[in-house]
Amino acid sequence: MDNDRPVLKVDGRRPLSADRIDAIGEACDRAEAHGSRIVLHVSGAPEGPWADDLTVSLVSKWERALRRLERLPAATVAVADGDCGGLALDALLATDYRIATGSVRLVMPVRNGATWPGMALYRLGRQGAGASAIRRAVLFGTPVEAAEALAVQLVDEVVDDPARALELAGERLTAVAGSELAIRRQLMLEASTIGFEEALGAHLAACDRALRRAAAGVAP
Repeated sequence: MDNDRPVLKVDGRRPLSADRIDAIGEACDRAEAHGSRIVLHVSGAPEGPWADDLTVSLVSKWERALRRLERLPAATVAVADGDCGGLALDALLATDYRIATGSVRLVMPVRNGATWPGMALYRLGRQGAGASAIRRAVLFGTPVEAAEALAVQLVDEVVDDPARALELAGERLTAVAGSELAIRRQLMLEASTIGFEEALGAHLAACDRALRRAAAGVAP
């Protein structure tokens, strides 16, 4: 992590461990304390007996850490390079804005002849439902190439210069921040799972909040 904002490297080749979970938590702590976005650099896919020491308890803690990242009152940006599987794929799919290099391949880890049934499977299904590339990835472990990931909107852009793309993304992501960002993210995520009448109350409450903030002269 640098002095300006949390910067986190997530290596998908590494097995899940308590220190990886703690790193996500520490980045979230800093982002919440300083109102800054988190930048994640994700790469690598599991190698060898990557799941030998896994427990359901450890996986649950990891998923809760990612859920906190997903609900953070700050923008989260991922820069993906090369093969991305395991922890790298998990983290990528939990971010708001995703930059990929042309070498990116999203890889569902395979264990004992079947893809790993973690929450990356859930996020792939939710975010890219209906796409044949996602179906092949989830069922058979077929990698999703960069162009396919862009086509089904799992990444926002495929670039040759990720550093420049990250700089430009930072400029675009400053318009909405803090709890207002978290509220809009949640409203968007809920749109595909709840009906109009149920959603209406939450949206009206958000509109009321926005009007009150504007009347009080509070910046967005």
